Amino acid sequence: MAAAIGVRYDYTSADLRQFARRSDDADQVRRLLAVALILDGGSRSEAAKVAGVTLQIVRDWVLRFNEGGPDGLATRKAPGRAAILNDEQRARLAAIVEAGPIPASHGVVRWRLADLTQWIWDEFALSVTRHTLGRELRAMGYRKLSARPRHRGQKGDDIADFKKGFAARLAQIRWRLPRGTPIELWWQDEARIGQQTKLTRRWAKRGTRPSAPKDQRRSSAWLFGAICPAEGKAAAIVMPRCNSETMSKHLEEIAFHVAPGAHAVLLLDQAGWHGSVELVVPPNITLMPLPPRCPELNPVENVWQFMRDNWLSNRIFKSYDDIVDHCCFAWNKLVEQPWRIMSLGLRQWAHGF
Repeated sequence: MAAAIGVRYDYTSADLRQFARRSDDADQVRRLLAVALILDGGSRSEAAKVAGVTLQIVRDWVLRFNEGGPDGLATRKAPGRAAILNDEQRARLAAIVEAGPIPASHGVVRWRLADLTQWIWDEFALSVTRHTLGRELRAMGYRKLSARPRHRGQKGDDIADFKKGFAARLAQIRWRLPRGTPIELWWQDEARIGQQTKLTRRWAKRGTRPSAPKDQRRSSAWLFGAICPAEGKAAAIVMPRCNSETMSKHLEEIAFHVAPGAHAVLLLDQAGWHGSVELVVPPNITLMPLPPRCPELNPVENVWQFMRDNWLSNRIFKSYDDIVDHCCFAWNKLVEQPWRIMSLGLRQWAHGF
């Protein structure tokens, strides 16, 4: 029988027991106490009996202790299977995820795991399960997040150009105002709320497919909404239709909420009633049109999504008046939460933080 391997002598048994008291790793504690018993003069057989392992395992522990000291006895994470994708392939996968699918070519408007696994097979001849690919994407920092709306006819540089020139356009408006006039940034949009509401997620048992009533009637109202994220303020009206007259009434409502002596710069899309010659714009408001087909620039789109998901979806409205009542209730709930308006509406490129 081969001679027992000697134990390094720069640690005493008391040192190892002190390490064991500080360790949160139960297996490391067991190994430290076994080696401490050996340093106290105990036999390897006694150490194996106390630790509940074989002599071979105690020998391995001694080798690990001799090589790395107390840290060498810490529990090691299993290496697991080798990664299927290499760094270059991950980089190409990240690039195509960021770019998104081409609807005419890929047939979808958002990537599914099934689409990406097929892409990996076509590009690298590698077979990857959806579960494995999902774990790989999470390790790369990707998560399934709610997508922002993007118009299919949007020009590629419109958003970047608008953000780049926004400060200069705001400075021009400020230059035309009396010196020292405070500026409030407001955002405006309209949402149609009707009996054919959106169906959203709901609580249900896993493995089941829940159902919800879907109204087929078509009565609806228009909710005109505007927010001032920096101040946590909001102004809205509910009207039966969209035209220049109703937009003028909404501008009156916004003007009422602008602080005395301040001037509002109202950012809004280029709907026909937003630029009509019949539109009456209050003197304390300046309109700033957003680029065409760029809804993601307008944070009110996020407000609509939040309100629908929390207060206006999965509803059966009895009548037009019932729709109006629900719109007023939902908007008043939003107004009561100025922090929510700030969270949904603040944009770094616009508010300069």
